[in-house]
Amino acid sequence: MKNFTDEQYRIFCQFLETSTGIVLSDGKQYLVKSRLSPLLARFQIASLGELIDRAMSVRERELKTAVIDAMTTNETLWFRDGYPFTLLADKLFPELAKPGKSLKIWSAASSSGQEPYSIAITAQEYQARRPGSLPGLQIVATDISTGMLEQCKSGIYDSLSLARGLSPERRKQFFTPLADGKMQLQPRIRNMVSFRAFNLLDSYSLLGKFDLIFCRNVLIYFSPENKSRILKQFAAALNPGGYLLLGASESLTGLSDKFEMIRCNPGIIYRLK
Repeated sequence: MKNFTDEQYRIFCQFLETSTGIVLSDGKQYLVKSRLSPLLARFQIASLGELIDRAMSVRERELKTAVIDAMTTNETLWFRDGYPFTLLADKLFPELAKPGKSLKIWSAASSSGQEPYSIAITAQEYQARRPGSLPGLQIVATDISTGMLEQCKSGIYDSLSLARGLSPERRKQFFTPLADGKMQLQPRIRNMVSFRAFNLLDSYSLLGKFDLIFCRNVLIYFSPENKSRILKQFAAALNPGGYLLLGASESLTGLSDKFEMIRCNPGIIYRLK
């Protein structure tokens, strides 16, 4: 298999950052190779160098979409890190859910769907304990990968995906076994989440306002300038008193002054000032 040159890698990194905001550091050629190699047979292209050149062409729209999908797709865990979903049930739902008011949550980089569906399961469990407490709950899940979004909508996961963070009790309660050994989320959970393709570098005006934004383990892929830009748009997209949840290793230090850091036990969340 023919590889690509250092110059092609440099140009491709610029293309990827312009298109998605994702910054690839030096020495990540192996990642590009592993992610893009499966596309060679699909598009009948002889080398990665040719694939990269063609993906950056204006005429090759389908190939460009496939390349971006391949470079941005990351499968995640169910109930990743645990504490955000505990906070959701113990602090955020009770605080934000007001009588007669709908609650709107955004999962801003939904990947393979585990985060928004974990939010939905947490909401179902909360409502089971407090019937009628979350009227009109809306969960909006966005991702730049259009191919991944189609998979998310089906709510179908294999045994390996299901084993990553999902208890046997929740599997039994919220999933239906399929003939091929996979399992599908029940409609009552799937219908709580609406998925749409979205680039975090685009305008947020059409998304509306949110009470809570999950953007976890995403900002680490962006440049400081784009991080600040995204955080500014998050602040504008939140209702007064709304919250932003970042990944455990992420911080707003030096990037935004629009949020107040709140230490919880465990974890940290950010409230719009």
